[in-house]
Amino acid sequence: MENEPEVIKVQVSATDEVTALLSPAAKSARLRTTLILGHGAGADQMSSFMRLFADGLARRGFDVLTFNFVYKEQRRSAPDQKAKLEACYHAVIEATRQHRKLKTNRVMIGGKSMGGRIASQVAAAGAGELAGLVFLGYPLHPPGKPEQLRVAHLKDIRAPMLFVQGSRDAFGNADEIKSIIKENKLEAELYLIEGGDHSFKAPKSLGLSQAQVYDAVMDEITWWAKGENNRSGM
Repeated sequence: MENEPEVIKVQVSATDEVTALLSPAAKSARLRTTLILGHGAGADQMSSFMRLFADGLARRGFDVLTFNFVYKEQRRSAPDQKAKLEACYHAVIEATRQHRKLKTNRVMIGGKSMGGRIASQVAAAGAGELAGLVFLGYPLHPPGKPEQLRVAHLKDIRAPMLFVQGSRDAFGNADEIKSIIKENKLEAELYLIEGGDHSFKAPKSLGLSQAQVYDAVMDEITWWAKGENNRSGM
């Protein structure tokens, strides 16, 4: 199987090691781009959502690297503190840049919910040259607490960003995302899934199957990464 994941061990600290999975790009469509995706707070890299996007984006030409944060690697449910989450993401980025198959690739980072937020914090603090960031349901704030924004650092990111967001995402709706982009003059685009929730689950009234919704998202990420004309949403 062309896209069989390669298992990579990443040393985070003297005592912590995590597992990463590299889904190689389809040879016929290689973009020479590594896309690192962190998982959300409640599920690890083996969740159906993460595997779906890793496999689908690899078929579209990305070398996709997913990984477990330390707490999930150790089978704990509560996320680590901010510094430890960021240290893990930093270690994965550096391991990626040193990987024999990926050294010549440009690097994009991002992830699902918390994974995307940690990627943004790492990018804002300085993570070397990045070609872009992809947020799969960015958690602007906790559900029901729009005043607790997690956005102050976004203006410090020096790479283009793509927000993929459901219009009824309880962690941040379309208007909130648009407002943050405008107010902070971010180099960012929003791909909106009409009726979609935090995991892009969309109503049948959209006229598409869930598989088609996910495929459309992955197509959009690919077009955006290539710098081609992309759509404003579904």
